[in-house]
Amino acid sequence: MKVNIVVWLVILTACVLFIVFYIENQSLELEPQDDDLSENSELPEELHPIVEKKKDQLVEKAGNQGITIIITEGFRTVGRQDELYKQGRSEEGDIVTYAEGGESYHNYGLAIDFALQNEKGRAIWDMNYDGNNNGESDWMEVVEIAKELGFEWGGDWARFKDYPHLQMDFGLSIYELKRGKRPDDPASD
Repeated sequence: MKVNIVVWLVILTACVLFIVFYIENQSLELEPQDDDLSENSELPEELHPIVEKKKDQLVEKAGNQGITIIITEGFRTVGRQDELYKQGRSEEGDIVTYAEGGESYHNYGLAIDFALQNEKGRAIWDMNYDGNNNGESDWMEVVEIAKELGFEWGGDWARFKDYPHLQMDFGLSIYELKRGKRPDDPASD
Protein backbone atom coordinates (compact mmCIF):
# COMPACT_ATOMS: atom_id res chain seq x y z
CA MET A 1 0.00 0.00 0.00
CA LYS A 2 2.75 2.49 0.95
CA VAL A 3 4.60 1.62 -2.26
CA ASN A 4 1.52 2.53 -4.36
CA ILE A 5 1.26 5.93 -2.68
CA VAL A 6 4.95 6.64 -3.26
CA VAL A 7 4.68 5.59 -6.91
CA TRP A 8 1.68 7.89 -7.44
CA LEU A 9 3.47 10.81 -5.74
CA VAL A 10 6.50 10.31 -8.00
CA ILE A 11 4.26 10.20 -11.09
CA LEU A 12 2.35 13.31 -9.97
CA THR A 13 5.59 15.20 -9.28
CA ALA A 14 6.97 14.23 -12.67
CA CYS A 15 3.79 15.46 -14.39
CA VAL A 16 3.89 18.81 -12.59
CA LEU A 17 7.57 19.30 -13.46
CA PHE A 18 6.89 18.37 -17.08
CA ILE A 19 4.11 20.96 -17.32
CA VAL A 20 6.24 23.69 -15.71
CA PHE A 21 9.19 23.04 -18.01
CA TYR A 22 6.91 22.79 -21.04
CA ILE A 23 5.33 26.18 -20.33
CA GLU A 24 8.74 27.80 -19.77
CA ASN A 25 10.21 26.33 -22.95
CA GLN A 26 7.18 27.25 -25.06
CA SER A 27 7.26 30.84 -23.73
CA LEU A 28 3.52 30.82 -23.21
CA GLU A 29 2.25 34.21 -22.11
CA LEU A 30 -0.29 33.88 -19.31
CA GLU A 31 -0.69 37.67 -18.91
CA PRO A 32 -0.34 40.53 -21.36
CA GLN A 33 3.12 42.02 -21.55
CA ASP A 34 3.73 45.67 -20.66
CA ASP A 35 4.69 46.54 -24.23
CA ASP A 36 1.18 45.49 -25.37
CA LEU A 37 -0.31 48.44 -23.47
CA SER A 38 -0.51 52.06 -24.52
CA GLU A 39 1.81 54.55 -22.89
CA ASN A 40 -0.62 57.14 -21.49
CA SER A 41 0.18 56.13 -17.94
CA GLU A 42 -0.31 59.30 -15.93
CA LEU A 43 -2.65 58.69 -13.02
CA PRO A 44 -5.71 60.88 -13.35
CA GLU A 45 -6.58 63.48 -10.73
CA GLU A 46 -10.31 63.61 -11.41
CA LEU A 47 -13.15 61.60 -12.89
CA HIS A 48 -12.82 60.57 -16.51
CA PRO A 49 -14.82 63.08 -18.63
CA ILE A 50 -17.37 60.46 -19.72
CA VAL A 51 -17.87 59.24 -16.14
CA GLU A 52 -18.24 62.87 -15.01
CA LYS A 53 -20.88 63.51 -17.69
CA LYS A 54 -22.79 60.31 -16.89
CA LYS A 55 -22.64 61.11 -13.15
CA ASP A 56 -24.27 64.49 -13.82
CA GLN A 57 -26.92 62.81 -15.99
CA LEU A 58 -27.60 60.30 -13.21
CA VAL A 59 -28.18 63.06 -10.66
CA GLU A 60 -30.46 64.91 -13.10
CA LYS A 61 -32.49 61.86 -14.18
CA ALA A 62 -32.94 60.69 -10.59
CA GLY A 63 -34.06 64.22 -9.67
CA ASN A 64 -36.61 64.12 -12.51
CA GLN A 65 -38.11 61.07 -10.78
CA GLY A 66 -38.25 62.87 -7.42
CA ILE A 67 -35.12 61.18 -6.06
CA THR A 68 -32.28 63.29 -4.68
CA ILE A 69 -28.91 61.54 -4.66
CA ILE A 70 -25.56 62.56 -3.27
CA ILE A 71 -22.30 61.48 -4.86
CA THR A 72 -20.29 60.49 -1.78
CA GLU A 73 -17.10 59.46 -3.60
CA GLY A 74 -15.72 59.97 -7.08
CA PHE A 75 -12.06 60.05 -7.96
CA ARG A 76 -10.06 58.68 -5.04
CA THR A 77 -6.30 58.95 -4.56
CA VAL A 78 -4.22 55.86 -3.91
CA GLY A 79 -3.50 57.22 -0.41
CA ARG A 80 -7.20 57.62 0.36
CA GLN A 81 -7.83 54.10 -0.96
CA ASP A 82 -5.15 52.72 1.38
CA GLU A 83 -6.81 54.55 4.32
CA LEU A 84 -10.16 52.96 3.47
CA TYR A 85 -8.52 49.54 3.10
CA LYS A 86 -7.07 49.81 6.65
CA GLN A 87 -10.57 50.40 8.04
CA GLY A 88 -11.73 47.25 9.79
CA ARG A 89 -8.24 45.80 9.63
CA SER A 90 -5.51 47.86 11.32
CA GLU A 91 -7.89 50.79 12.01
CA GLU A 92 -11.27 50.84 13.76
CA GLY A 93 -14.49 50.48 11.82
CA ASP A 94 -16.13 48.08 9.44
CA ILE A 95 -14.42 46.77 6.32
CA VAL A 96 -15.65 48.94 3.47
CA THR A 97 -13.36 47.76 0.65
CA TYR A 98 -11.24 44.83 -0.39
CA ALA A 99 -9.22 47.00 -2.77
CA GLU A 100 -5.89 48.47 -1.73
CA GLY A 101 -4.48 51.60 -3.35
CA GLY A 102 -4.23 51.14 -7.12
CA GLU A 103 -6.71 48.24 -7.06
CA SER A 104 -9.92 50.31 -7.31
CA TYR A 105 -11.53 51.88 -10.35
CA HIS A 106 -11.94 55.00 -8.15
CA ASN A 107 -8.15 55.44 -8.36
CA TYR A 108 -8.42 55.83 -12.13
CA GLY A 109 -11.43 58.19 -12.14
CA LEU A 110 -13.77 55.48 -13.40
CA ALA A 111 -16.07 54.98 -10.38
CA ILE A 112 -18.47 56.84 -8.12
CA ASP A 113 -20.37 56.00 -4.94
CA PHE A 114 -23.80 57.41 -4.17
CA ALA A 115 -26.31 57.74 -1.36
CA LEU A 116 -29.91 58.88 -1.24
CA GLN A 117 -30.85 62.16 0.40
CA ASN A 118 -33.93 61.93 2.61
CA GLU A 119 -36.51 64.65 3.22
CA LYS A 120 -34.43 65.97 6.16
CA GLY A 121 -31.42 66.46 3.87
CA ARG A 122 -29.43 63.56 5.33
CA ALA A 123 -27.50 61.00 3.33
CA ILE A 124 -28.97 57.53 3.74
CA TRP A 125 -28.00 54.13 2.39
CA ASP A 126 -31.45 52.55 2.82
CA MET A 127 -32.18 50.31 -0.15
CA ASN A 128 -35.90 50.13 0.79
CA TYR A 129 -36.49 53.88 1.13
CA ASP A 130 -39.28 55.21 -1.09
CA GLY A 131 -39.00 58.97 -0.76
CA ASN A 132 -40.85 59.70 -4.01
CA ASN A 133 -43.77 57.51 -2.81
CA ASN A 134 -44.22 55.58 -6.04
CA GLY A 135 -44.16 52.15 -4.38
CA GLU A 136 -40.64 51.35 -5.61
CA SER A 137 -37.27 51.43 -3.90
CA ASP A 138 -35.57 54.74 -4.73
CA TRP A 139 -32.22 52.93 -4.53
CA MET A 140 -33.16 50.43 -7.21
CA GLU A 141 -34.64 53.18 -9.37
CA VAL A 142 -31.25 54.95 -9.25
CA VAL A 143 -29.46 51.69 -10.07
CA GLU A 144 -31.74 51.18 -13.09
CA ILE A 145 -30.99 54.70 -14.35
CA ALA A 146 -27.26 54.14 -13.79
CA LYS A 147 -27.29 50.92 -15.78
CA GLU A 148 -29.15 52.65 -18.63
CA LEU A 149 -26.35 55.24 -18.64
CA GLY A 150 -23.70 52.50 -18.94
CA PHE A 151 -22.60 52.07 -15.33
CA GLU A 152 -21.84 48.68 -13.80
CA TRP A 153 -23.37 48.29 -10.32
CA GLY A 154 -21.36 46.87 -7.42
CA GLY A 155 -24.53 45.25 -6.09
CA ASP A 156 -24.40 42.77 -8.99
CA TRP A 157 -21.00 41.43 -7.98
CA ALA A 158 -20.83 37.85 -6.75
CA ARG A 159 -18.14 38.23 -4.07
CA PHE A 160 -18.34 41.57 -2.31
CA LYS A 161 -21.62 43.40 -2.76
CA ASP A 162 -20.78 47.12 -2.94
CA TYR A 163 -24.26 48.62 -3.19
CA PRO A 164 -23.29 52.34 -3.42
CA HIS A 165 -20.64 51.65 -6.10
CA LEU A 166 -21.06 52.46 -9.81
CA GLN A 167 -18.24 52.16 -12.35
CA MET A 168 -17.39 52.32 -16.03
CA ASP A 169 -14.37 50.17 -16.81
CA PHE A 170 -14.30 50.81 -20.59
CA GLY A 171 -13.26 47.18 -21.03
CA LEU A 172 -10.07 47.69 -19.02
CA SER A 173 -8.99 45.48 -16.14
CA ILE A 174 -7.23 46.73 -13.03
CA TYR A 175 -4.17 44.83 -14.34
CA GLU A 176 -4.18 46.99 -17.49
CA LEU A 177 -4.86 50.22 -15.60
CA LYS A 178 -2.00 49.56 -13.16
CA ARG A 179 0.33 49.11 -16.13
CA GLY A 180 -0.61 52.43 -17.73
CA LYS A 181 -3.48 51.73 -20.09
CA ARG A 182 -6.20 54.39 -19.93
CA PRO A 183 -9.57 54.82 -21.64
CA ASP A 184 -9.59 57.31 -24.47
CA ASP A 185 -10.31 60.87 -23.48
CA PRO A 186 -12.96 62.28 -25.83
CA ALA A 187 -11.54 65.80 -25.35
CA SER A 188 -8.25 64.73 -26.94
CA ASP A 189 -9.92 63.50 -30.15
